[in-house]
Amino acid sequence: MHLFLPLLRQITLISIALGAVFLPATAQILSKNASSIVTTPQVRAELLAYAPDGVGVGKQVWVGLQIAHKPEWHTYWKNSGDSGQPTEMQWTLPAGVQAGETRWPLPKKIWIGSLANYGYENTVLLPVPLEVSQLFKPDFLKPDLEIKLKAVWLVCKQECIPEEGEFALKIPVQGSTAVQREAFEAAFAAHPQDVKAQASAKIEGQKLSVTIRDLPAELRGKSLQLFPEVSEVLENGAKLDSETAGAKEAAKESSASKDAHVPKAGTRWQQAWAGDVWSASFPISAQRSASPEVMPLVLTADGKTAYRVNATVEGAWSKVAAPAQMSPELVAALAANAGASKAAVNADGSQVTSLLPALLLALLGGLILNLMPCVLPVLAIKVLGFANAPSRQARLSGGVAYTLGVVLSFLALGGLMLALRSGGEALGWGFQLQSPAVVAALAVLFTLIALNLLGVFELANFLPSSVATLQAKNPQVDAFLSGVLAVAIASPCTAPFMGASLGFALGLPAWQALAVFAALGIGMALPYLAASLVPAVANLLPRPGAWMDVFKKFMAFPMLATVVWLLWVIGQQTGIDGAAALLVLLLLIAMIVWALSLQGKSRWIVTMISIALGAALLPAIGSNALKIQDAAPIQASGSWQAWEPGKTEQLLTQGQPVFVDFTAAWCVTCQYNKKTTLADAAVLQDFADKKVHLLRADWTKRDPAITQALQQLGRSGVPVYVIYKPGNAPVVLSEILSVAQVRAELAKL
Repeated sequence: MHLFLPLLRQITLISIALGAVFLPATAQILSKNASSIVTTPQVRAELLAYAPDGVGVGKQVWVGLQIAHKPEWHTYWKNSGDSGQPTEMQWTLPAGVQAGETRWPLPKKIWIGSLANYGYENTVLLPVPLEVSQLFKPDFLKPDLEIKLKAVWLVCKQECIPEEGEFALKIPVQGSTAVQREAFEAAFAAHPQDVKAQASAKIEGQKLSVTIRDLPAELRGKSLQLFPEVSEVLENGAKLDSETAGAKEAAKESSASKDAHVPKAGTRWQQAWAGDVWSASFPISAQRSASPEVMPLVLTADGKTAYRVNATVEGAWSKVAAPAQMSPELVAALAANAGASKAAVNADGSQVTSLLPALLLALLGGLILNLMPCVLPVLAIKVLGFANAPSRQARLSGGVAYTLGVVLSFLALGGLMLALRSGGEALGWGFQLQSPAVVAALAVLFTLIALNLLGVFELANFLPSSVATLQAKNPQVDAFLSGVLAVAIASPCTAPFMGASLGFALGLPAWQALAVFAALGIGMALPYLAASLVPAVANLLPRPGAWMDVFKKFMAFPMLATVVWLLWVIGQQTGIDGAAALLVLLLLIAMIVWALSLQGKSRWIVTMISIALGAALLPAIGSNALKIQDAAPIQASGSWQAWEPGKTEQLLTQGQPVFVDFTAAWCVTCQYNKKTTLADAAVLQDFADKKVHLLRADWTKRDPAITQALQQLGRSGVPVYVIYKPGNAPVVLSEILSVAQVRAELAKL
């Protein structure tokens, strides 16, 4: 028992060290919850404010959600048209402040095949007025108006992706907030102006006849565009008669074009002017679901300036139509593709449906994890530990301490991931290496380990004598830290059988999920614990001698190889400048520890110079090494294409099989499979012969869309390799690919 009491005293210090490594990643993840900007692969959404005279009763205070769309993507107006969904905004405001109605700017008609939608492309701002009453009392210590917004929007191209974001913003009560004046004024100008015109709408069979008098002079005599604010009443795909001939001609030139939409019989509308009276006849939708007594209509002549009128409906609406029945052809198509919505099938048969199989698979996955390329650098430390153990008792205590380090680290990582995910974060296994701060911290740690193994410095020279003596008396601390280090470097990759159990664990109650993580840790530590209990293992090692010093220095090179890998990872996240900045940091650290190993006055002179140089360069290093690039992801080379949401489904609907490689730069197993099995000539030829589309989903940086796709497959980390077949459930291959396995699955296509 006395061997482990000092170890328990060290756990607190080790926990602090773990926090120093993983806290930057946690801070980066949580900090976005308080941001005014949310970025996805499709849009950049930002909460803006406009209070030119400050915040107070009767003052003009506006907030708004600005959405900047990537090319070809769009979101929707208050009436989304034939498909889509309007952007929804839920405000959290202080007492005495109330949000008004959204001032929707004029939309444009967006055609998707034969469907007509109303929405926005490029950049749009959705302004909302705030009414400040006498009840609003700003805090003396916090003289700001704190705004929180939860927004949900649907962004579409050919496919649609539901997205959401949480925003926070503080508006100073005193002074002017008018930086975004131009954006708000442009949105105000695009908002339809209410006009007091005489407007009526008469129901005439399957048409709605609209008559409007006294429209503004800017509209009179011009061909107008009409946007109904009430959805599912008028036929959105109806085209003006004057447009029909042009549409037919375009369809003749390119009948296969997705934009060649010719109205069917009965889906045209007419308009005419008689003096200052504008009249129009618009077809009523066959799928009408509303019977309004007043029809708010938006009219524009130039697509920029718009006017809004309320037309009183005359006549009785017919009975609302029942939901349209699907055609037999559509029913057959949906049935053929129903398999795509089934749970993924594992090629290794490791489907998990209850806790006990999850625990067994986690234990087995932890055992196999020792053979993964990720863990190889840490194996060197364990071999060195076995070689240095002076007795059987020391080996046994070291094995137990290593096991504790592994299991507690898995529990800590699993608990952190579960806590963040319960807060709404899209995280998966290995999430910490998506943070440049964590990658840089690990690179520094492995550099220091390598320098120590090479004899550049001895830890005892830097520590107080009491701490150094404690460390010498308690080598279990080193064994415990070896377990922590093993988990830190092994967590980016998943082993066979491990992915299924982790994916299942994330849907369990917290204590059951943590039991799976603990089983995973026990499995990983089990070989070393067993070896420490078996004397025959120690008998295989040579007797202590000079070879141990050579072996110790040799073990530094796996550590440096890990540093090279981490430099490459951070280069993928932050660019070449980030990798170079981290190299400079490692150089400065090496210089400082070397300086501290000197003797006499030169030690302090060189050390102070090194520290001063490091302090001068640290701001530049941090700004480059810790900033994730905002540039578009690099497209995969050769026959591989970059994965994006909806692309797999689109290819499947065309009857084409798809192979998706879920990968990351920080996953060594991923890179190994990429350079071996996935680069094999026979495998590539089979892909070509079977006309399989190859997609690569790069998870190096945080990507919620990829995280969601992994969750749908019952996985929480990479590597994951999936074959999608039209009309069948996706097949998930083993984490360690073999040429024979891939070719066997492809032969079934």
